[in-house]
Amino acid sequence: MSESTIITKQRGVWLLIGLIVTSIISFNVYLAFNTIKNLSAIQVSLANTGNIILRLDDLHISVISAESGQRGYLLTNDAAFLKPYQSALDKVQAQIAALKALDSEIPAQQQRIARIIDLSTARIAELEQHVTLVKNDKSALSLLALKATSHASVYEQLRQLFNDVNIEEKVYRAALLQRLSKSKNEALVTFTISGITSAMLVIILLLISWSSNRKEQQYLQLLEQKNINLEHTVAERTQELNLYAEELSRSNRELEDFAFVASHDLQEPLRKIQAFGDRLESSYADALTERGLDYLHRMRNAASRMSTLITDLLEFSRVGTRGRDFATTDLNQVLEQVLDDLEIAIKESAAQIDIVGSLPTIQADNSQLQQLFLNLLSNAIKFRQAKQAVHIVIKSQAYAASAAQLALCDNWYQLTISDNGIGFAPEYAEKIFTPFQRLHGRTEYKGTGIGLAVCRRIVERHRGEISASSKLGQGATFSIILPEQATAFAIIGDEDAPQQS
Repeated sequence: MSESTIITKQRGVWLLIGLIVTSIISFNVYLAFNTIKNLSAIQVSLANTGNIILRLDDLHISVISAESGQRGYLLTNDAAFLKPYQSALDKVQAQIAALKALDSEIPAQQQRIARIIDLSTARIAELEQHVTLVKNDKSALSLLALKATSHASVYEQLRQLFNDVNIEEKVYRAALLQRLSKSKNEALVTFTISGITSAMLVIILLLISWSSNRKEQQYLQLLEQKNINLEHTVAERTQELNLYAEELSRSNRELEDFAFVASHDLQEPLRKIQAFGDRLESSYADALTERGLDYLHRMRNAASRMSTLITDLLEFSRVGTRGRDFATTDLNQVLEQVLDDLEIAIKESAAQIDIVGSLPTIQADNSQLQQLFLNLLSNAIKFRQAKQAVHIVIKSQAYAASAAQLALCDNWYQLTISDNGIGFAPEYAEKIFTPFQRLHGRTEYKGTGIGLAVCRRIVERHRGEISASSKLGQGATFSIILPEQATAFAIIGDEDAPQQS
């Protein structure tokens, strides 16, 4: 089983455990909340029913006190009895207002309380009427009538209502107390279960954490062992690569020495062939037939082409091994130098060269970029269309680099060199950068077919890219992408190759 699979499974297990723990905690919180809410509701109900009982008792006592004071005054005609009577009346009004503000939780109880309030109000009004009659000194007959029509019926109704309401509220309060006791027991059980559950969760989490730490230590040990093995493997591969690099370095040095010696050794016979050919033509031209002179001319041309080919091949091989250190290079100055070198060719072809905008300044090998521009502009002039003036346009602009390119350098530039020459078929857009690749015969255009291959090696040494696009008879466009700053590619085995810009 791979480490990634193990890590994925561990994450899944921890996620499941987290969900279970969260669910249990949420359920416990829900139970605790409901229990507290239920207890609070019962407490509120108890307080409400207690207030109702208390307010009713107070009202009952006040009505009785008012009646007692009124009766004493009626029987004795003593004004001293009016003080408790008046005090009771004042209390009754306040108690009735307080009682109206309360709502009983028993459906039928509220109607009884309303009836009590109505009867109490009526009874108080009746008491006040009797007292007023006595104060106005009505006849004894009227007083006897008032005494005869006793308040027994109204008071009996009030007493019965007070008694019914009191009993109902006390029964309801007893039920609430029973519910409160039950809820307390349930709360105790709930909190006990929550405590036990939480303790078990803590223990389980500790066990899981201990097990996870143990497995993590095992994985770390395994990973450390794999790292050690990987280090050994890397060391072995590095040693192999060093040996390969040394072998490649020796091979490159031998190839370079061979190329140098071969070029010089091959150039010497060619120079002799050309020299003796010149002497043969100058001294024995009269003795040779027309066919002999033709053979001599072909021999000298072949020797000249061979000499040029060897020179170009040597130049191609030295792009990476004979380059200079990178330095700040103004491409405007490089282009100006190249145009100065091509002055004669430009005049002979009546070429028009337009430079759009200013070229950038980058870190580069000045001489190699001169060779790059020289090869591209020479080709644009050489491969021109008959009876049409050469027109070359050189542009420069910022380039939107890829992520890999941005890792090398922040700023990139794109240079385009477009001409109105003969062009080439699109399928040759990549092949033209291959050494010795020619699209035309030697009689049409001179050259060895190595110039664009040199251009590609120069651009690649600068960590850039070069490409071409064209159609037959519609000119060609060469695109060069270069970084503002970059490290030069070094050829393994070349101690003199530039390593850093």
